[in-house]
Amino acid sequence: MTVVHPISRAWITTGGTGAQNYDEFADDAEITDIIAANAHSSLAVEMPHLAPESLGKTFAESLPDAVVRLERDKSEGHYRQAEHVVVLYRITAQDEAPAYGLWSLVDTDQISTSADEPGLVIRNEDVFIAKVRERVALADALQTLLSPVLLLQTGKGEELHAALADACAAAGEPEATDTDQSGRTHAIWVLGPGETQDRLTELAGGGELVVADGNHRSLAAQTGGLPRFLAVITTPASVAIQPYNRLISELPASPDELLERLRAAGATVTELPRAAALPGKGTIEMYAGGRSYAVGLPSDPAGTAVENLDHALVERVLLRDVLGLDPGDKRISYIGGDYPVEWLRDEVDNGRAELAVLIAPVTVEDFVEVNLARLKLPRKSTWFTPKARGGLVLAQLG
Repeated sequence: MTVVHPISRAWITTGGTGAQNYDEFADDAEITDIIAANAHSSLAVEMPHLAPESLGKTFAESLPDAVVRLERDKSEGHYRQAEHVVVLYRITAQDEAPAYGLWSLVDTDQISTSADEPGLVIRNEDVFIAKVRERVALADALQTLLSPVLLLQTGKGEELHAALADACAAAGEPEATDTDQSGRTHAIWVLGPGETQDRLTELAGGGELVVADGNHRSLAAQTGGLPRFLAVITTPASVAIQPYNRLISELPASPDELLERLRAAGATVTELPRAAALPGKGTIEMYAGGRSYAVGLPSDPAGTAVENLDHALVERVLLRDVLGLDPGDKRISYIGGDYPVEWLRDEVDNGRAELAVLIAPVTVEDFVEVNLARLKLPRKSTWFTPKARGGLVLAQLG
């Protein structure tokens, strides 16, 4: 029996509700601007405290506003209801191969976070528990899931990719499309009960499913006691891993003091000419005060492969030991691959941050190695693209 299931009660966009997921932004003000430009963006429901009319409220205080907005969008025809469906998903862009996925529900009890915990769904990153609590509270208030967990099918990825491509080609015109901030077109087709639905859910659940995006959302399903969670199941051929960098808004030491602390901790520090390229694996780049530095952080000879990943060394050596910052400190912003290197440097030059930390992306090989060992990656270390768009397919609970 597959662990992937049709969505019992789905709400399908009729257009205009699609949005980046709530955790893809470097600045909350970007979310407010998007909602101001489009009141029907699903971000107005996902992040209700950032809607213009709710500014000043806490997340918890604004949950009733989220309920009102979702019901308004349904009543005004921005979503239509469907039952016992899966949804075909295709993402296209110029000069990129199409990406495919399947919107569905996945059994929560299949989530595994360690080698001794059984389950086909592998969650692989540490999380910020405050964000998990917000997702639990939102699902409880709405009785609806708005954004999916992106799962990578590792067992039958090639078969699933071919089957989804064929199904999309045979489905005709998409039921709805949405264009994201990068110019990619997200298209969906609703697929009811039948032979094709059965085959696709079987393939989608035919091997280990690795969480590529949505570690907080998957843990929220567990914490909230949900039997199933909303997912887009995609294929290795559909995704790539991009950089996940850091901005520090306020340093507890001057740049020169920071460099001395790093050297004292065993790091190598070399000043660089300003360049746009990311560092290679094994070296990070720091940018502060208009100057760039290549920094080799000391690894732990007795450490695991995970403990010596660049992202882990940044968290342990640079943030904790040298700067004295907890990973959840509000002075740290986690900046995904949609923001180019020059954007991070500009944030420092314009005084909105004091330090940019550029980190080479985790390789696919490292990602696979970590997951096969059922180990956890450091927080915010993999930025998969393209990402599934929120607000296209909703799953009603109960």
